[in-house]
Amino acid sequence: MPDSLVIARDVAGLRAAVKAWRMAGQSVALVPTMGALHRGHIHLMETAKARADKVIATIFVNPTQFGPNEDFAAYPRQEAKDVALLEPAGVNMLFAPTPPEMYPPGFATKVSVSGLTEVLCGPFRPGHFEGVATVVTKLLLQALPDVALFGEKDFQQLAVIKRFTADLNIPVAIEGVPTVREADGLAMSSRNAYLTPEERKIAPALYAAITKAAHSIAHGEGPMAATALAKDEVLKAGFRSVDYIDARHADTLASVNPGEARRGNFSGRVLAAAYLGRARLIDNIQI
Repeated sequence: MPDSLVIARDVAGLRAAVKAWRMAGQSVALVPTMGALHRGHIHLMETAKARADKVIATIFVNPTQFGPNEDFAAYPRQEAKDVALLEPAGVNMLFAPTPPEMYPPGFATKVSVSGLTEVLCGPFRPGHFEGVATVVTKLLLQALPDVALFGEKDFQQLAVIKRFTADLNIPVAIEGVPTVREADGLAMSSRNAYLTPEERKIAPALYAAITKAAHSIAHGEGPMAATALAKDEVLKAGFRSVDYIDARHADTLASVNPGEARRGNFSGRVLAAAYLGRARLIDNIQI
């Protein structure tokens, strides 16, 4: 039987628990989230439980990763519902700090990653990855787990976290966990709650389009042609706009050129971001 779930609101409480676990010789896994938990999050928690003796989940809607015209105020917050899901998933502690705990008066430090943040979502969400990098750096250093797990749906975010963790010598293994999908292929996301019933019927078209593009590229079609067709298909399905659908190298996020695609000797992904109603949906799939 798992221990009863403990909720910590400050860094001191978090570190006291981790210290006690360490003294008992136990390993620790961390799963950072912004709450509004769904089955994808729970899969992360269950995977974490298989990796370590103790699991910490975090819930913090991080203000620094939202732009001025984004959905910070509207982002779903449902801590009571989330807490009810954590203990059955094997989570031992919820770390749910307040904004002043994470960003006290006088806070003046930011973590910035060049290169990886200047493509894909970067130009459309200025400051977003700086906010992500800063808050995840803090969470990793506050808990110092053995491993931290992140979903592959946010593939660019995962790449950024791996980069700064390596660059800053943070002694935590970063593990990506495959995207959990609905039966019709839609990637699970807290922002799916924004979709109307009619939009929800349209939403799987994004996954269908990038799956087709990845298959075409793997079989020799040029990346630009394959992704251009995918954009057309997504718009025809009823999406409001497409920020990008691109073929990129999985490690560097550099563009895939036609020669590489034909040779097939690379690890690539097709990544996408598109608006359906008020929801900005992102997804990706391996080539």
